[in-house]
Parts: sequence; structure tokens; C-alpha cells
Amino acid sequence: MSYLQLLTTRIFSRKVGEDAFGNTYYESRRPEPVYNRTRRTVALAKGLDGSIVPPEWHAWLHHTTDAPLAGPKYAWQKPHLPNLTGTALAWRPKGHDYAGGHRQVTGGDYEAWTPGG
Repeated sequence: MSYLQLLTTRIFSRKVGEDAFGNTYYESRRPEPVYNRTRRTVALAKGLDGSIVPPEWHAWLHHTTDAPLAGPKYAWQKPHLPNLTGTALAWRPKGHDYAGGHRQVTGGDYEAWTPGG
């Protein structure tokens, strides 16, 4: 969020809360005339990657729920992770160039098609 956006957000909106990643959530004081509902925004703590917004706040941002989800965490629930594509922590299958580049040898019974042959 740019400095000007952050300034106008702080003037015309109220702070609703923060999440574990340091993102700050705001809601406008008055409803928007077109949609007749408040505008909800987030000031991301790091960069411009929206995948860092956890699901409980994502539901609130998109007006799915009236309040951020704050239910109990179950043992089978994993903590939220942002999209790791393009980072060193991204998953790479065996044989990928960045994971060593060695793949399993195939059976050798494959014959490539050639035109006219």
C-alpha cells in the first residue's frame, strides 16, 4: 500500500484488527453508495503478495462473514502458508533441474514417432 493510500485509509476507515503475519485490516466508516456495504481493505506487512492473507481474514475481506473467523484450531489443521512458487521453498519433483536434475531411467521400450516412417 502506498503512503497516500495508507494515509487516506487511516483517515476514512477504522482499524478492525491484525493477523499473525502483521497485516492490518480496515473497514470504511460509511457504506459505499453503489454496493450499500462498507469497503474492506488490508495493508500488507511485506510486499504485494496477497496470498499471505490467512483464510479467516480472506473470508471477512470478501464479505463472506461479518466478523473474522476466530474459531478453535483443530490438531489436523496446518498453519497458513503463503504461495511459495518461485521461492527456494517451492516444491520440486525428482528430476527437476533445481533439485539435482537426475531423473529415473526409463525402460527403453519407447520409440519416438517419425513422420513418413
